[in-house]
Amino acid sequence: MPNYTTINKSSDNFNTKLYTGNGTTNHAITGVGFQPDFNWTKARTDTDAHTLTDAVRGATKYIMSSSSDGNNTNAEFLKSFDSDGFTLGNNARLNYNNYTYASWNWKAGTTGSGTTGGSGSAQSYSYSVNTTSGFSIVKYTGNATAGHTIPHHLGAVPKMILFKQLTGANVDWRVYHEALGNTHRLCLNDTSASNNDDSAFNDTSPTSSVFTVGGSSSTNPSADMIAYCFAEKTGYSKFGSYTGNGNADGTFIYTGFKPAFVIVKIAEHAGNWQLFDNKRVGYNQDNHVLRPNLNNAECTSCVEIDILSNGFKLRNTDGDGNTVNNKYLYMAFGQSLVGSNNVPCTAR
Repeated sequence: MPNYTTINKSSDNFNTKLYTGNGTTNHAITGVGFQPDFNWTKARTDTDAHTLTDAVRGATKYIMSSSSDGNNTNAEFLKSFDSDGFTLGNNARLNYNNYTYASWNWKAGTTGSGTTGGSGSAQSYSYSVNTTSGFSIVKYTGNATAGHTIPHHLGAVPKMILFKQLTGANVDWRVYHEALGNTHRLCLNDTSASNNDDSAFNDTSPTSSVFTVGGSSSTNPSADMIAYCFAEKTGYSKFGSYTGNGNADGTFIYTGFKPAFVIVKIAEHAGNWQLFDNKRVGYNQDNHVLRPNLNNAECTSCVEIDILSNGFKLRNTDGDGNTVNNKYLYMAFGQSLVGSNNVPCTAR
């Protein structure tokens, strides 16, 4: 009988690490379990922005999920990616003394570079990819020509891609999600509903080898871009949609694994992005929420979701997660159910 999943231990590829800042330089955070190639960190009790760093751009360069700003460089933010975690400098956003932080870490690993294709002038790109877990980081230069194709190296079709221009300011994030299709996009840094945008993805779905961008300055400027690409892997990751029921005994979303990380966004109306994990304080029915489009501290009084052994369940009628007949998008990562390869799984 074939294995249910190719990923027996999800924490080999994704892990949430909680830590406390100490205000000093060279503060080593260990226990991630691998060298993280993509690190997303947020102060839990303070109003600093979500900070995103990756190994392709370099440890000292960061962007913010709540901001339209491009690359920022600070040698005292995240100083290095290490074999079992990362090292911080003394900047207060990531390492204020006695503040608590959550960091979400993904492993990519195999690196390379090449030349883009499709319409317009060919441009250089570089990447880091983990084909086992379906995650790649692609840094490319746009050419401002619709039909530009960029290899993602996943060997599978991406279900979700996060795009950010790296130069200048006031250029919003763009989000491709398969449940919206190739004609519509979302913005990670604001609450806006999905919009019909022919210029973002050129009305072209990603293939198992490339994604296509239009002439948009948010996905294909004559400037550097970063793209975080996610393919779906049975028993480890899921990217889909659900319909809210407007009831505190809310919609159940089957993922086929115990979620360790969940992001939810209402699709057709304005609303906040919502982020949950299984490590921060707060348990069913009180999982604490952070909002990637806001700098807010985590909400400790919000009743949002139950994290279950095979999916998650909405637990309120909040417009950001469960209003009746509204469509919501989600991304989730977690640990497999018991399958034919006997992967252990326990309910929370």
